Amino acid sequence: MNRPYRVIVAKPGLDGHDRGAKVIARALRDAGFEVIYTGLHQTPDQVVQAVIQEDADAVGLSLLSGAHLTLVPKIMEALRSHGADDVLVVCGGIIPEADIPKLKEIGVAQVFTPGAPLPAISEWLAGELDRREAAAESSQT
Repeated sequence: MNRPYRVIVAKPGLDGHDRGAKVIARALRDAGFEVIYTGLHQTPDQVVQAVIQEDADAVGLSLLSGAHLTLVPKIMEALRSHGADDVLVVCGGIIPEADIPKLKEIGVAQVFTPGAPLPAISEWLAGELDRREAAAESSQT
């Protein structure tokens, strides 16, 4: 990892199960990320405001309620409308395989489903953020 990246871990919607989000937040923290966990029952606007206020590099959305095709597009649109569309968005949770391409079409970089190894998630995230940062630096010169 080039630097300690800032990651928001959010639980949008009415789903009240946050154990997985807390496990991910701890694993990312242990891997060297700066992690901000927003807590339960966040609206799309609250998630985006946290991303902006914390100047986050990435946001991880934990969704277990089945509302991912409703909530994630709202978050993606709000990120765009606030000029934060450069923030890397990842999703995790109970997401059917058939819905993963739909999420990627709207800009979600990666979807992690139950059983994804924690080291693989943090390694992928660090590598992708390093790649994006290197691309941004090279485009500025």
